[in-house]
Amino acid sequence: MSILSRLFGRSSAPAPKPEARPETHKDFTIFAEPIQEGSRWRVAARIEKEVDGEQKSHSMIRSDTCESAEAAEELTLRKARQTIDQLGETLFR
Repeated sequence: MSILSRLFGRSSAPAPKPEARPETHKDFTIFAEPIQEGSRWRVAARIEKEVDGEQKSHSMIRSDTCESAEAAEELTLRKARQTIDQLGETLFR
């Protein structure tokens, strides 16, 4: 970062992506949270569900990347649904 950027408060860090609305799939709540890596976005999500009165959470980060945050969010939701369909509550073990 240049000295002028520091003086005038400019940051080289990317602006945070606004949090997406959660989506519900088979009683699981999916929070799409793509991660910006340079000019690409990595597929990532937080999947939550209440099991036996306890809130369980699983972080899903995949190797898939997309060119835009919107595309990554869409792919994230699709992959999270697929993961839920395949693993169900065993996701939290």
